[in-house]
Amino acid sequence: MENKPTQTYIPGRVLETDYPLIDNDPHFKRVIGYARPTDCLWGLAAATIAPGGLWLMEKVAPSYVGRGGLPKAFRLASWLGISGGFLLTYQLSSLRFYGVLENKREIEMDMTEMVDKVKRGEPLYGVSSLTPNMQGVAARQSRYSAVFFGVMPWFNFVNHNQHGVDTAKYYQQAETELEAERLSKQGSDPATAEDKIL
Repeated sequence: MENKPTQTYIPGRVLETDYPLIDNDPHFKRVIGYARPTDCLWGLAAATIAPGGLWLMEKVAPSYVGRGGLPKAFRLASWLGISGGFLLTYQLSSLRFYGVLENKREIEMDMTEMVDKVKRGEPLYGVSSLTPNMQGVAARQSRYSAVFFGVMPWFNFVNHNQHGVDTAKYYQQAETELEAERLSKQGSDPATAEDKIL
């Protein structure tokens, strides 16, 4: 029996959004690296809700649980608050990749990062040790996952090339920049300037 190759790329749905799509399955490091300070402030504010609410309830209507109960409750509330704050920060940053929130800054950062990779000859989305089939499985499992964070937090830790965008724009921009650099070097080179005069 002959093994037929399986299809490794299944295009994802394209969401109708007000802003351009940057990446429909951004890597965990990119989401954290592109997070705005305002995203972090929202996450910090969300992180204070659980412990702050517990402290406020204790002031308004004391529980009288004794010395051992309240610190444990505060530790649990703090852990829940920090987890929730991190998830909110991550989700806001991810929604900018999806084009759901305003993302002009992220588009510029993405273009700069990817064009630099093209110039260095590196793969755009990193090197993966997984087979193309497993990369496809990973991509399908985590594509647009931040939209579903309220039910199940799911992150992309896999490097793959299935991100829902046309990568030709990065190569075209890199060519334009390299040509501009070449022309600026030619213009500033004294020997070349003399040749042009002669």
